[in-house]
Amino acid sequence: MSTGVLIVDDSHFMRNLLRQILEQEYRIVGEASNGAEAVKLYKEQNPDIVMMDIVMPKCNGIKATAAIKKLDPQSRVIMCTSVGQREKMKLAVKAGADGYVTKPFEEPSVRKALADVVAAV
Repeated sequence: MSTGVLIVDDSHFMRNLLRQILEQEYRIVGEASNGAEAVKLYKEQNPDIVMMDIVMPKCNGIKATAAIKKLDPQSRVIMCTSVGQREKMKLAVKAGADGYVTKPFEEPSVRKALADVVAAV
């Protein structure tokens, strides 16, 4: 069975971009547009990896990552962050993020981030 990925980003464009990059190697189990949806979908789909945007409405990626890690300490979350969000990235790591990729996404960096997290298990 292939690795299941949950894509979380408030931007439809970014979710589509990540899906296009990942769908050849990974099974996309769902998409969420905010952190609250992400936590709900995590409970329902139990993905192997979550690609989580940091800045989102309703519930940001840092809070959602902390909630997912509380539900499942073995969960693996890769944060998607814009250049220049160093402080938010530090908070994401404290919340339990396992890795990160920087926007604008480049296919090799996204694939490497996922491969590193998969290999770390």
